[in-house]
Amino acid sequence: MDATVKPEFSGHEDEAPIRASVFWRPKAKTGIMSWLTTVDHKKIGFLYGLFALFFFLVGGVEALLIRLQLAVPNNDILTAQQYNQMFTMHGTTMIFLAIMPLSAAFFNYVMPLQIGARDVAFPRLNAFSLWTFVAGAIIINLGWFMKDGAPDAGWFGYAPLTSKTFSPDHSIDMWVMGLQLLGVASIAASLNFIVTIINMRAPGMTMMRLPVFTWMTLFTSFLLILSFPAITIALIELMMDRLFGTHFFEISHGGMPILWQHLFWVFGHPEVYILILPAMGVVSEILPTFSRKPLFGYPVVVFSGATIGFMGFAVWSHHMFTTGMGTVATAAFAMATMAIAVPTGVKIFNWIGTLWGGHLQMRTPMMFALGFIWMFMMGGFSGIMHAAAPADAQQQDSYFVIAHFHYVLIGGSLFALLAGIHYWFPLIFGRKVSEFWGKLSFWIIFGGFNITFFPMHFLGLNGMPRRTFTYDANLGWNEPNLIATVGAFILGIGIAIYFIVMVYTYFKGEKIGRDPWDGRTLEWSIPNPPPEYNFAVTPTVHARDAYWYEKHHKAEIALEKAEHAKEDAAHGGIHMPFQSIYPLVASVGLFIMGLGVAVVGAPHEFAFMAKLADLVGGVAHLKITIAVTGIAIMIAGIFLWAHEGNEGYHIHPNKEDLKS
Repeated sequence: MDATVKPEFSGHEDEAPIRASVFWRPKAKTGIMSWLTTVDHKKIGFLYGLFALFFFLVGGVEALLIRLQLAVPNNDILTAQQYNQMFTMHGTTMIFLAIMPLSAAFFNYVMPLQIGARDVAFPRLNAFSLWTFVAGAIIINLGWFMKDGAPDAGWFGYAPLTSKTFSPDHSIDMWVMGLQLLGVASIAASLNFIVTIINMRAPGMTMMRLPVFTWMTLFTSFLLILSFPAITIALIELMMDRLFGTHFFEISHGGMPILWQHLFWVFGHPEVYILILPAMGVVSEILPTFSRKPLFGYPVVVFSGATIGFMGFAVWSHHMFTTGMGTVATAAFAMATMAIAVPTGVKIFNWIGTLWGGHLQMRTPMMFALGFIWMFMMGGFSGIMHAAAPADAQQQDSYFVIAHFHYVLIGGSLFALLAGIHYWFPLIFGRKVSEFWGKLSFWIIFGGFNITFFPMHFLGLNGMPRRTFTYDANLGWNEPNLIATVGAFILGIGIAIYFIVMVYTYFKGEKIGRDPWDGRTLEWSIPNPPPEYNFAVTPTVHARDAYWYEKHHKAEIALEKAEHAKEDAAHGGIHMPFQSIYPLVASVGLFIMGLGVAVVGAPHEFAFMAKLADLVGGVAHLKITIAVTGIAIMIAGIFLWAHEGNEGYHIHPNKEDLKS
């Protein structure tokens, strides 16, 4: 790179917040292209969050339609087929397209800032994971726009419901292919996060000085890498059964339907902790900040998170107590399930210890975090009940189980992630969210959630099975179902208020300076919104709560920053990667390949598909043509991306950022 080239600053709107002089760079993409080609971890995190919240609203609408159908006996708002499609897509959407990518949004945006990094280790791989997630999400939801309809075999995909015999249309093929693309995205992102945390920490940021949220990012990434191969194997076997006539799960030809359950839950139970560990990390950041004291028992919180992740692989068959595994296996998994409550309880005691004796500030993020603790404990208590195999035999496939996992995943994961949005909103956008409207949304969400799901405990104990689309009036389920439906709409109103307030604040909210919460960690030490390069000077970490330490040792820190600034200047400034279109190209190739495998087998859905099939000599040839075309585009994108090299541009922070 020729540093003697005349400095160029294009003055584009997307470059304005950078506040820096640029030595040399290609002309920056603007408008929509700046988002399609971005490799900035902050923009990628924002896009992950945007897509996640969109699908969260989609999943919420699906849930409201389910509750409308069950509001009164013998209702006919949805047919049995439509109801099956609705609960299948609701579960798939909420788990894979809402909660997981919302966690990934925080991983992308916050984690590099917490460790003092200027980006993730592999910025283009990060962009690839984002666009591959979008490709998988589109394929999963394509069924809504086709005559055959959306997948209808349940979000768990139990064999033989997913076989050609019971699901002859192509919706299951799209579900299978979409989930495989989501797996590619998750593994790519996880590898990136692991390398970033291990290799790109600021000087002095030892592992035992990492913020707890960063620790939970690391544990979640390992869980994803270790658990996704199991469901990938299951999905490939299911795809082979459906498309190529193999018989992995076809019992009439020697297959084993129960094999799917084992493979699915070997992934599915660590998946529970993939959803909850990020929430625990968020809460572990919020409670110390608003208690005005350090996290109580930091090493124990970290160790318990690792223990939860490790033990999460030893409890999968508690989902299968009623399948006849035998007394030895049932007893072993029951004891392991009870044991995993111990590290979870340890975290709760540590959070209570953090609150105890603190100067509590009841701001909106704190209220959502406290709501998380209580609701997650409620879900945990019913979870311990399920660990006892005789009790589980009664509760299995009843509405009691629905109450349990919604208390864990909405009362747990969602409450914490909503707390995280409130907590980091001033950092991301530089605007303050109204405390009145934030607290109002909390109380409506809190009330609506409990009105919705608490009656389901009684419905389950009263014999109402899961996945039933209607019921008779004389079964005693009328009032609890009506109450739950009213609660669901109250919950929906609370969520709507929450996001309306967020959108309003984004455009009209009061602008706020850095560190509005008197934060502890490094992300609060930089301007908001953060500049492109994150840190004007590489921070040096001296203590676990790095920014609190920095506030009380300003003179010492100022000298170190001056030294780091000289080092950056000697190297020509801060090195930043170029924007790149090739990760998007590679993801588009994967998307086309997925369409070729999953969708093109149904040319009757679209007239142009039928014409294409005629042109190339039939449906089979069309599928091969499109799949091969997609693979070729993907390989071309990866090849061009690999040959971009590590070139970038150098940027010098301005005096204002250096002084701050």
